[in-house]
Amino acid sequence: MKRALTLTLALLMLFASVFVIASCKKDDGEEVSFTLVVVHLNGTEKSFDITTERAYLADALVDEGIVSGEDSQYGLYITTVDGEYHKFEDDGKYWALYVGDEMASTGASSLEISEGATYKLKAE
Repeated sequence: MKRALTLTLALLMLFASVFVIASCKKDDGEEVSFTLVVVHLNGTEKSFDITTERAYLADALVDEGIVSGEDSQYGLYITTVDGEYHKFEDDGKYWALYVGDEMASTGASSLEISEGATYKLKAE
């Protein structure tokens, strides 16, 4: 009886752990709207109002055709934004990602989109 109870508790803990882990990752499907501001190297700005069902910023921006880049161990390495190319290894410039006016602490592939948020990609 004691062994059966231990096994039951272990299985219950396993299922609870799987449920918690699965619920932590946001899935595509929930519609969300946000604004992207692109600041080009010459200082000009362009704003995009985007509605998507994607969970992560990089996926939404690729779907919209606004960004492209290369896959890296950290996700999408954005090299082209709104037709302007910068790759640090090529020209010493890069696309910095901001959430509001604060530099993002994660890349676009890991950044979950928040309803009504403003994101900025700035050539630096």
